[in-house]
Amino acid sequence: MPALTLDRLEKHYPGPTAHTAAKSVSLSVHDGEFISLLGPSGCGKTTVLRMVAGLIEPTSGRILVDGRDITALPTNKRNIGLVFQSYALFPHMSVFENVAFGLRRQGVQGHELKRRVDQALADVRLSALGDRMPRQLSGGQQQRVAVARSIAPRPSILLFDEPLSNLDASLRDEMQIELKRLQREVGITTLFVTHDQGEAMSMSDRVCVLAHGVVQQFDTPEAIYHRPATGFVASFIGRPNRLAGRVARTPSGGAGVQLDDGPVLAASGADGLAPGSPVDVVIRQEDICFGETPSSHAHALSGRVAMRSFVGARVQYLLSFDGIELLAEAATNGPHAGLSVDAPARVSIDPQHVYVTPAAPAGVRAAP
Repeated sequence: MPALTLDRLEKHYPGPTAHTAAKSVSLSVHDGEFISLLGPSGCGKTTVLRMVAGLIEPTSGRILVDGRDITALPTNKRNIGLVFQSYALFPHMSVFENVAFGLRRQGVQGHELKRRVDQALADVRLSALGDRMPRQLSGGQQQRVAVARSIAPRPSILLFDEPLSNLDASLRDEMQIELKRLQREVGITTLFVTHDQGEAMSMSDRVCVLAHGVVQQFDTPEAIYHRPATGFVASFIGRPNRLAGRVARTPSGGAGVQLDDGPVLAASGADGLAPGSPVDVVIRQEDICFGETPSSHAHALSGRVAMRSFVGARVQYLLSFDGIELLAEAATNGPHAGLSVDAPARVSIDPQHVYVTPAAPAGVRAAP
């Protein structure tokens, strides 16, 4: 039996600015899974999380936890833990009392209360800080207190609403590991909302990509990256170049796309589409290979470097080819990291990495 089931969950907002925040969202989450809801701002991910938490009432659909329908239950009857972006710690309470708050409301007292608070603090590696006040803690420590407070009552489901967005980059990376470790050790089924694909891909067992309130793909990080189910997923995951064109044949007679004001590229994804039909094309920066062609099927392009940017572990290039420009990247310690502006550049692109979908209305494309 799934630990969490969302059955055609919908949320409509009426009135002059009527819109649908979530449309027929259906998910089945296994016990102990770490699931991320991923998408750009306004895609519906937080709306879905808040409906599960009981903070927003669905327009239709059902929410089941361990097979029990909780759709109509108030938040305090759902046995769900929620960690907010702001952590929402009580500034006048010690760390111990913050963690004990939910347990006291459940009627837990005495030795059992201390035991469970101590265990929750141990789980987040804060055993020595129970007497401190929130203002005496770092941002990462405050977040761990919020997590300890949520897991102390032993919830069936743990919800995170973009909990890492307030942290600096290095601490965010550290906390990704900490949260994943904790979730594995405690074994709580987790729903994690984020707009950061790096967080979602590195932490999750499966990722649900949302756009305009609709589930685009629900699968493993590997499948979402290598086998995107929709044009939106292809353009949202990774570092994409977004182009437009029409279905065409390559000089060798294979499937391809004629890019607007650009060359014809071999594209295995164009197979089966009507010749001449308009398409959206996505080529990820990391799929553009410098130098030698990696396979006999790859399409080679020759152009020049229009711009160069050093970004730490990689060098990003803006390359100009026959009327189009593409962003590409090379490893800082690799052989192609030293190209200068106006230098010639030869790259190749595997047809399997040219993602082609029928042209979609501008409103459903990923934001740049």
